[in-house]
Amino acid sequence: MNQDEKYSQLEQRITELENQVKTLSQLLPLVEQISTLEKIQNNFTLIEDVDRYSPLRNLLAAGDFKGADRETARVLLEKSGEDRDSLTPDDVRKFSCNTIRVIDRLWRNYSQDCFGFSIQIQIYLEEGGTRESLIAQDINQLMKFGDRVGWRINNQWQTGTYDQWDFSVAAPKGCFPAIWWSSPYGAKMVNFFFVRLLECKI
Repeated sequence: MNQDEKYSQLEQRITELENQVKTLSQLLPLVEQISTLEKIQNNFTLIEDVDRYSPLRNLLAAGDFKGADRETARVLLEKSGEDRDSLTPDDVRKFSCNTIRVIDRLWRNYSQDCFGFSIQIQIYLEEGGTRESLIAQDINQLMKFGDRVGWRINNQWQTGTYDQWDFSVAAPKGCFPAIWWSSPYGAKMVNFFFVRLLECKI
């Protein structure tokens, strides 16, 4: 191939690239329109979310952690499409990561980072828990967590004394949300939910 042919091929390639740039430039407004449409759709979702999460936010803003704890359970059950009696660990595996994140963010914001799902999984891991211990349903590891967050006192689970708990920021860090864990499946429900927190990177 002589020099002229090389130059000719190079010019042809440059022309092709210029045409591609023109095509992409013409598509850019369409991409921006799609992006705008997605933002509008997201805003409609936010409107729905505001309606769904407003009661929880209002309770937390008022410092009513007991009411907020019960509202958290209501929202989670509503989003799962189940009631407390029919909710299974398999249902927990499918919990919406976005729902968990919103609830966690609200709890953290209004408790000065004392409470929330991310605080709870952080404490579980600090106590030596792992994904493997969760999958293995390691009750001893879960008891360490329960001792740390005040769900267990003097080696006893405190579910029966819930109404007497401290519902202020003075309660043990990571104590809330708590009541929604109450389930016929017991500790298994907590383990499955913690696995979901890890999957959602909460």
